[in-house]
Amino acid sequence: MSAVAPATRTHLWRTLPALPRLLIVTQCAFNIGFFAVLPFLADHLGGALGLGGWLVGLVLGLRTFSQQGLFVVGGTLTDRYGPRPVVLTGCALRAAGFGWLGFADATWSVIGSVLLVGFAAALFSPAVETEIARQAVRHEETTGVERTRVLGLFSAGGQAGALVGPVLGAALLAGGFRVACLAGTAVFLVILAAHGRLMPDTRAGGVGVGGAATERPSLRGGVRQLLRHRAFLGLCLAYSGYLLAYNQLYLALPAELDRSLGSQAALGWLFALSSVLVVAGQLPLSRWVAARLSPPAALRCGLVLVAGSFAATGVLLPVGGVVPSLAFVVLLTLGQMLVVPAARAWLPDLVEDRRLGFFTGALSSASGAVVLAAGAPVGALLERGGAMPWIVLAVVPVLGLVGVRRVPPPGSPPPSRSAEPAEPAEPGRPA
Repeated sequence: MSAVAPATRTHLWRTLPALPRLLIVTQCAFNIGFFAVLPFLADHLGGALGLGGWLVGLVLGLRTFSQQGLFVVGGTLTDRYGPRPVVLTGCALRAAGFGWLGFADATWSVIGSVLLVGFAAALFSPAVETEIARQAVRHEETTGVERTRVLGLFSAGGQAGALVGPVLGAALLAGGFRVACLAGTAVFLVILAAHGRLMPDTRAGGVGVGGAATERPSLRGGVRQLLRHRAFLGLCLAYSGYLLAYNQLYLALPAELDRSLGSQAALGWLFALSSVLVVAGQLPLSRWVAARLSPPAALRCGLVLVAGSFAATGVLLPVGGVVPSLAFVVLLTLGQMLVVPAARAWLPDLVEDRRLGFFTGALSSASGAVVLAAGAPVGALLERGGAMPWIVLAVVPVLGLVGVRRVPPPGSPPPSRSAEPAEPAEPGRPA
């Protein structure tokens, strides 16, 4: 313990090598560029372009699918080629997509640009998340600083970007939506240049010790592993329950504000409150959690808080005003601050390093599919009104608790490693 103490007392940022710092700054910049444009997209489509409500919904849904639904593609490419080319390609496509969107005025052009914007994120986000998880584990092994603290800093950086982005976008909209899009393009071109210069090649499966070529993991073998990896499927169940609950910020919360206040005027302030809580509280909370809880235990606690956010809202409905919504946002955000770093920290213990990208992408894609499938039933449930929908939704993260298993004992391989035989090398490639 004495050998670890000096590292844990040092300011976290100062202990980090250059690559994790770059990835944390990247996450902040990604969200600045993204949130400077996307929150204003629906108004632009329905207002300036005059698209019908159904078409606006379709465009937004296609963007979500092309991003969240294709995370597994970006994760697989990361395993095969390393994060650097995937991040660079994603940044270039995102810059091109925002530039295209700024000049798109026909429906086909809007859809094409939005799909490009979403697919770009499906490339760089899994690559960045995979590499920050890998770097957090290595930093923990080297210094004793718990990986959840590094991943908490990563989450806080992303949330800071989500807080700054809409403010920047609102200011840029004075010059029109095209100006905001071009600013987003500029942000991603800067990120592209920075990564082209500073991001090293950290492929897990491309080049081995001494420069020898090593086998790159195949997609088919990864799918086989996934389908019989019970611990990972349990994590998917837990994370899907969290993500479905978290998405109620965009569905249940506006509906509650309309019911209690007659408008959604407070929605922006509540979103800002959520961001401020993460930016200000993520690091202290991660430090406290790292000293006391394993990632699975932190994940369980986070899911309990998420469930509590719905139960508290249902109980507080008779109070009226903004109180139920405020309780929902605060408790849900606290749950998020536990669940997200814990899930990212636990995943490297469950899967082999060379497939970390694939499983990182699969976790997001599977959870996104659950959210997509549950959207209509949840919307219908919320139309019933009263406390009942909130109590029912509180059950969702509780069901996710079923999937959270104990972390494997130190030194024991995860189930996927011991159960899966080595794959043969592809024809023409040395094993």
